Order: sequence, then structure tokens, then C-alpha cells
Amino acid sequence: MSSGHRTLTVFLTVITGLFLTIVGLYAHWPPWAWATAGAALLVFALLAGKLTAPRTDPLSRTYGPEPDLPVPPREHREQRVHDVALSSSVPDYDFLLSATVRWCPVEAHPDAPPISPGGLAVGAVLDWARHITVKLPPHRASFAQHQLEGALGTMRPDPTGRLLVMAENITLTLSEEDSRRLARLSTVRKDEALWEHERKWERSKRAYLGEDVLRNTGSAVVWWLAKNDDQIQKTVDDIGVLAQLTSAANNQNVPDEFAHMVPHPLPEPAPPPLGPPYSGNGFAHSEPPFGDSPSTNGAAPPPPDASDLFADMMHAMGFSPGDGEAAYIAEEHAANLDAFGRNDEARRIRERFNSPPPPPDEATEDPEEESQQE
Repeated sequence: MSSGHRTLTVFLTVITGLFLTIVGLYAHWPPWAWATAGAALLVFALLAGKLTAPRTDPLSRTYGPEPDLPVPPREHREQRVHDVALSSSVPDYDFLLSATVRWCPVEAHPDAPPISPGGLAVGAVLDWARHITVKLPPHRASFAQHQLEGALGTMRPDPTGRLLVMAENITLTLSEEDSRRLARLSTVRKDEALWEHERKWERSKRAYLGEDVLRNTGSAVVWWLAKNDDQIQKTVDDIGVLAQLTSAANNQNVPDEFAHMVPHPLPEPAPPPLGPPYSGNGFAHSEPPFGDSPSTNGAAPPPPDASDLFADMMHAMGFSPGDGEAAYIAEEHAANLDAFGRNDEARRIRERFNSPPPPPDEATEDPEEESQQE
């Protein structure tokens, strides 16, 4: 018993004895009560000594049969992995995983083969992570990282059942080249979608204008009146413009009922050009039309006769002067004219297509002299 223990026991005994003495004097105990109180005080002193005595350390050096054994080193149960490629949902675009893998051994059968806990733990974590990342697109790297943190943040058995494995401090990224490519692809897809929407909008607008608004002049006037419902007179004044616009949109001419309303008059169609006139048997020459000589007094040339028009028709059909086919066709027409009593017209046609062309010096002779010579 140490000195401190004995001092505490004596202190408690004295305090208890004083308390009993005060109580006995106040209560006027009989002699036998004083004897009983003294015995109880003695028993209390013994119990206090035992209760306050310090307990003996069973592992104290005093009772150890052998000296202390050295404490074994603490087993290392974590491993860091850096930039491990994991497949994404897009081929050739891989995530890069970095994480701290932790494990805890599980009690195994005595006959179980030895294992490499670090290798088993890292392999299990990478396999679990790959099953998650292969379903996610590469541009969702941040979302995939949070999913991995939730899926790998709890200790669970590895496929061999020898370890409890988890991962923490997870980072999931893409390479810089892949990030730039994805950014460019995203921009192109957005521009393409915008262009497609604009094209559809433009096509819809063209269809609305061409098939509904500008279908005819009436629909255009109704559309313009709906746009300017408070300007009826202006709409009436613009009917000609709307008619011209509707006709241009449908590749048609302005209808006759709206032609007088068009502010800009349409040009008159030019008459089709006639071929060069024939002279004599049909040769084109530089003389005035239909072989007439210019008047010396400046008078207008006489109107063309049937032979002149027939010569123009033969030239338009592509017959050459002096061609036998041209002479045959001319003779057929002349015969038909004779049958209907048109002898003068038939004679002129025969003269043009059956007689040789007149000499140049005779072309200027007076027609009266020529008739007298005949």
C-alpha cells in the first residue's frame, strides 16, 4: 500500500468517526450503541482500504515472463493511380482517371493462396469505373467524375472476395487534343442546326408567298389589304403593282383585266422578222422588198402582192433559189390558183420560180417599155 493510499484511508476513517461521535452525543446513545458504532467504524476502515487500493496491471513488466516483442510495421493499404485511360461511349475518345485506391483484407481460409492486395484492389476499381464511363459521352467528364465518386466511395468486396475496396480523390478528365476537337464539333453541330432551321424557315416563307399570297392577283390583294387594313385607297392604287408582281412570281403575263392598272406599261412584242425578199426565181438580193425599184420621186413602194408573200414563205421554209423542189411547189400552188380563177397570181408565181433572174441592165428598165416589147 502506498503512502497516498494510506493517507486517504485514515482521512476517511477519521471523518466517519467524527460524524458518528457527533450523532451519538446528540442522540444520547447507550453504551452498547457506542460499541456497535466503533465496530462499524473499524469495518468501514477496512473496506475503504480495499476499495481505494490501485489495481494491478496484468501486463506489467513485473509479471511478464519475457521481454516486450517489437511492434510490427503498419500495413500499407492504399495506392494512387494516375491518368488511366477508360473508354467512353464515343470510339477513340477516352477518359483519363486518377484516384486513390484503398482496401481492407478480409479473413480468408488458411489454405487460401497469397494475393497482391494492391493489384486486386486497383483492378477492381478500374473495372467498376469502366462499366460506368463506357455509357457516358466524353463531353460529360465532370458528370462522370461525380458518378464515379458516388459509386466507388463505399467499401465493397472485390471479385475474389479477399478484399474490401473503395476509391477516393477521383479526377476524370480528357486530353487537351480531344477537348479541342469536341469543342469544334459542338460548334459545327450548333451552326449546322441553326442553318437547317433558317433554311426550313426560308423555305416555309417562300412556300407561303408563292403558293398562298402570290397565287393570283386576288390573293395578293387580300394579303396586302390585311397588312394595310386602314389604307384601302392605297391598296386599290397598288392593284396594278400586285398584279405585275403576281404574274412575275408565276412566270405569266399580266391578265388583261389588270393590264391597264400596271404603272409601268409592258413593251409591245416585236413582230417576227421576215426573211429577205426573193427576186426573179427567188434569189435574195440587195434591192428593195419584193424586187421593186425605188421611186425616183420619193413615193412609197406599192404593197406586196401574192407572189411576194409566197416568195417570203419559201425563203422561211429554207428552200434555196433555183432549187427544183421550190419550182415544183411553186407550180403546184400556181395550178391550184388557176383552178380557182386566180390566173394573174398564178402567172406571177410561175414567173418568179420558173424563169431565170433578169440581167442587171434590164432590172432598171421601165415596166411599160417591157410590156410593149412583149
